[in-house]
Amino acid sequence: MLKLAAKGELFIKNAGIWGCDMKIERKFTTAGKDAYASLDFITTVSEIRNPDGTIVFHLDDVEVPNSWSQVASDVIAQKYFRKAGVPSRMKKVKEKNVPEFLWRSVPDGDDVEFGGETSSKQVFDRLAGAWTYWGWKGGYFTTEADAQSYFDEMRYMLASQRSAPNSPQWFNTGLHWAYGIDGPAQGHHYVDYKTGVLTKSTSSYEHPQPHACFIQSVSDDLVNDGGIMDLWVREARLFKYGSGTGTNFSSLRGAGENLSGGGKSSGLMGFLKIGDRAAGAIKSGGTTRRAAKMVIVDADHPDIQDFINWKVIEEQKVASIVAGSKMHEQKLNAIFAAIKAWDGAVADAYEPKVNPQLKEAVRDAKKVAIPETYVKRVLDYAKQGHTSIEFPTYDTDWDSEAYSSVSGQNSNNSIRVTNAFLTAVEKDADWELINRKDGKVTKTIKARDLWEQVGHAAWACADPGIQYHDTVNEWHTCPEDGAIRGSNPCSEYMFLDDTACNLASMNLLTFLKDGEFQIEDYMHTARLWTVTLEISVMMAQFPSKEIAQRSYDFRTLGLGYANIGGLLMNMGYSYDSDEGRALCGALTAVMTGVAYATSAEMAGELGAFSGYKKNEEHMLRVMRNHRNAAYGAVDGYEALAVKPVPLDHANCPDARLIDMAKSTWDEALQLGEKHGYRNAQTSVIAPTGTIGLVMDCDTTGIEPDFALVKFKKLAGGGYFKIINQSVPAALEKQGYGSAQIEEIVAYAVGHGSIGNAPGINHTTLAGHGFGPNELAKVDAALESAFDIRFVFNQWTLGEEFCTQVLGIPEAKLNDPTFDLLKSLGFSKADVDAANNHVCGTMTVEGAPHLKEEHYSIFDCANPCGKTGKRYLSVNSHIYMMAAAQSFISGAISKTINMPNDATIEDCQKAYELSWSLGVKANALYRDGSKLSQPLAASLVEDDDDAQEILESGSNHEKATVLAEKIVEKIIVKEIIKSHREKMPQRRKGYTQKANVGGHKVYLRTGEYEDGNLGEIFIDMHKEGAGFRAMMNNFAIAVSVGLQYGVPLEEFVDAFTFTKFEPAGMVQGNDSIKSATSILDYIFRELAVSYLDRTDLAHVQPEGASFDSLGGAEQTGTSNVSEVSDTTANKSLEVLKQISSTGYLRKRLPQDLVVLQGGMADANAQLAGADPVGALQTLVPEVATAVSAGSSTAISSGGVAMDARVKAKMQGYEGEACGECGNYTLVRNGTCMKCNTCGGTSGCS
Repeated sequence: MLKLAAKGELFIKNAGIWGCDMKIERKFTTAGKDAYASLDFITTVSEIRNPDGTIVFHLDDVEVPNSWSQVASDVIAQKYFRKAGVPSRMKKVKEKNVPEFLWRSVPDGDDVEFGGETSSKQVFDRLAGAWTYWGWKGGYFTTEADAQSYFDEMRYMLASQRSAPNSPQWFNTGLHWAYGIDGPAQGHHYVDYKTGVLTKSTSSYEHPQPHACFIQSVSDDLVNDGGIMDLWVREARLFKYGSGTGTNFSSLRGAGENLSGGGKSSGLMGFLKIGDRAAGAIKSGGTTRRAAKMVIVDADHPDIQDFINWKVIEEQKVASIVAGSKMHEQKLNAIFAAIKAWDGAVADAYEPKVNPQLKEAVRDAKKVAIPETYVKRVLDYAKQGHTSIEFPTYDTDWDSEAYSSVSGQNSNNSIRVTNAFLTAVEKDADWELINRKDGKVTKTIKARDLWEQVGHAAWACADPGIQYHDTVNEWHTCPEDGAIRGSNPCSEYMFLDDTACNLASMNLLTFLKDGEFQIEDYMHTARLWTVTLEISVMMAQFPSKEIAQRSYDFRTLGLGYANIGGLLMNMGYSYDSDEGRALCGALTAVMTGVAYATSAEMAGELGAFSGYKKNEEHMLRVMRNHRNAAYGAVDGYEALAVKPVPLDHANCPDARLIDMAKSTWDEALQLGEKHGYRNAQTSVIAPTGTIGLVMDCDTTGIEPDFALVKFKKLAGGGYFKIINQSVPAALEKQGYGSAQIEEIVAYAVGHGSIGNAPGINHTTLAGHGFGPNELAKVDAALESAFDIRFVFNQWTLGEEFCTQVLGIPEAKLNDPTFDLLKSLGFSKADVDAANNHVCGTMTVEGAPHLKEEHYSIFDCANPCGKTGKRYLSVNSHIYMMAAAQSFISGAISKTINMPNDATIEDCQKAYELSWSLGVKANALYRDGSKLSQPLAASLVEDDDDAQEILESGSNHEKATVLAEKIVEKIIVKEIIKSHREKMPQRRKGYTQKANVGGHKVYLRTGEYEDGNLGEIFIDMHKEGAGFRAMMNNFAIAVSVGLQYGVPLEEFVDAFTFTKFEPAGMVQGNDSIKSATSILDYIFRELAVSYLDRTDLAHVQPEGASFDSLGGAEQTGTSNVSEVSDTTANKSLEVLKQISSTGYLRKRLPQDLVVLQGGMADANAQLAGADPVGALQTLVPEVATAVSAGSSTAISSGGVAMDARVKAKMQGYEGEACGECGNYTLVRNGTCMKCNTCGGTSGCS
């Protein structure tokens, strides 16, 4: 075993872990004590909800370590707990030559009940138990004590979040060993570790499937084994079990190449589109997650230009579909409108020659290329009595019909470029595209022109990525068995075709103790995980014979780490600093050095991998190059065209790491020369998506942080803002005091209290007569207030206090234009400053006490908050990758973040820099390169003109902007129904008159027979003709949406809290007393009246709701009694037929509540009487404002935000998770992961 000597030197004792004198050391546990003895466990509730409030997953009494966050608890409970087949009672199965504690378990009897896992200990035990069991059988432990030590150490590391394996291990490993779970074989194979014979599995779980990453080959054959159609089947088998796969398709003939039976090939792209469709139809792991897939094509393929531009063109198709559908809907219905507006002879209405308005509408339609057949069809419809056309419109959401109708959306795409190609680009030389079969040149193009297309495609749609073929193969340990041509979906695993890799990552931050990195613990962890991954190869089954054989032959491992960004910030170093890069390089060097040294020790006991002997010279050359880089050498590398970035000894802030990096590589090379290596590869840096959440990592893989302020999930639901846990530690490291740190953190997250706010605070308010009681009311209301001005009113403070203490006359208090804070003498600047103090800025830029030279420590991948300007440069990402790449067997999964204003040339330069630094692969993501991801911060903030108008325009202009934007958001995007439900010719409704901010508003509603709202009319008294007309037209737009099936709830969520003048106090309405705009008032009124949204009312409506039962005892008012059930039901029906649901605010007058009998009868009556009420019982509404009865019910916000836009502001990507629907996706290597449920688009 590698051990640390007193002076920090590394030495080997005897034969290694498996020598007769060696013991597996314990670092974290004690012999004879429970592995979890030093950890506290608690029970919690795990619940994950969709954005609409529906429950995706719920489990009570989940046992997890006390230190785990709610998100980590949710992820292990939802993703990794086995949901079925766990017996309530088990017995051990005796097995010869196996220690008793490793005997596997089976159900104890036929009467056993089965359920799911409920404790994280069950998961840790089955994982570590299965590894130890197979390790014992494979000869990896000399004594039972060794096995017990290993078992305890592995369980502790999982529970303490020090490390975690890839997701398939959590899904599959240990189910057969721990619970006796089994099932029919699924077509898998394994190589028997005793005989070395390839064997077909007879069980689905005895040999688990722990591998996440696969590389598969494809031959230029249509239907035979190993061919194109066979690949789709092989991919499906992997996707089904949650793994990812990549394939280089360059062996397929290009378009126009000859076929053996005569004729010409249709080319590569047709088959790629078929595979893309197949992958899109298969949902990984039985969830709604898209398949994880990589498509690779060499740069000299005849169809390379089509491949490069594939996704660009498909995204253009999406844009065309979205814009075209909206244009069709607009122009075709304009023809109907022109016909409807005709007031002459009926027959002439349909003749463009006679009807000038129709002629103009037809001409407008033709101008935008609406097909004449559609124009003619509309005229024919109109003649047959139709008054509108239902033309479906589409949007740019990732899961929309527009995206699903195009190809290329289910994979990451990369091209393989050689040094020769990149040199040709530099020299502006020619580049030849080569036929696949005869090797002839099919086309000659300029290399620089092709490179321009690559840069444009990456700029426009974030694909393709680049894989540097020669760099990858110069570090290849087994070139005698063929070149490396492919990778897994995330690009970190690069090896021979038809091989697999299982991954594990260490959480670097857990090794930081009292500001010092615990190098011995880190090395110990790396050693044990190398053993674990090796055991996993031995015990695994694989989805094809070829992969089973080659994975057994080469035994590639994928040890890596996560949270380098969090570690550097905690230690006080910028991600973009020489010190940060040196630390990263040193930690990577130590990890891989230890892994190869351990691999060599295992080779000494169990033999080197079968392909080692013929590749020995190459592999030792690669080891010498790694060692040379660890020594910081600039020269002396063997057979490398591009020199690697050596370890930066001078700038590493911890000299121990440099010494250890050199020592580990000395030992790795020395032992390898003696024994060979058990594994052809040992390390990668994976995205650590789901497992990063299980380990509570602030940052994933080698990525920097994406935001300083996180939204932490609460056990009971909801979120609260919390600073990144690394920020306070970094500030302390820089010498800031606790009081200063508290102020800096509060600057970012907000204080939630006005206590010490500038200008307006407890002291200044106390000077105006505010007592402790009033100050407490204000602070309580501020937690959910958008603007502090909406808290300072008579409803929060009480009318008595306002009139008697503050001396405000009652008449003025009820004046809609009255501003309480202004009346107390506070300026607009005071209010703005106080608002920032209360709500926070989500950035540390401009924070009190924070020195500007320390800003760089807190730089993230993107600007933070609304006011943040700083973010990491493109090159900083690449230099960090290069610092680690010199010590990684495989490659690195990482996204190079680029700002929206990056140019095509910037993309090309990023790729060229990566090549020059020896990086093996690179994927770019320019902000806004995907149509589905917004750049905006609210409904209108993506439109500067609209934003300016809302801030300073006239009422007419404001109404125009809002109508346009809302119609685009709701009418266009949210229509689901395919037909319009006509209103009855004679309908009921009500008229509500009110005064909003001194302006009279008349609201008239129209209802369907069942009482549902179908139309609204809005009239403004004495307003300018323009504003009045626009409000009327806005009401028509909303009415059309309602009649097409847009739920009223959508309008309410969109328009409540919109903020523009006129606004203020509301008079004449019994439930609503204040509004932030006319629209806010109207949709509060509609929500209260038709949806029973009492949370949006300031005064509770009187009476019982239609679906209220009883209530007479509580109110002390007698209901009409002695009425039969039948009579009651009929009376209710008659009442509902003649009265307006909205007028009654969905409530019956108290003396008309006549329901009698049992609860079941009442519910049945109500279901028949009030379909709306019944539906609301089935689908609970999720309140978007303050809960009913709260003193902050008058609080208001700005323009209602699109969920994607809000997510973008919070630092997320702005796309919805395919599994839980929440907009909490973050970049994760070249993939994305969900911070709510842990779902990932990758394979880890």
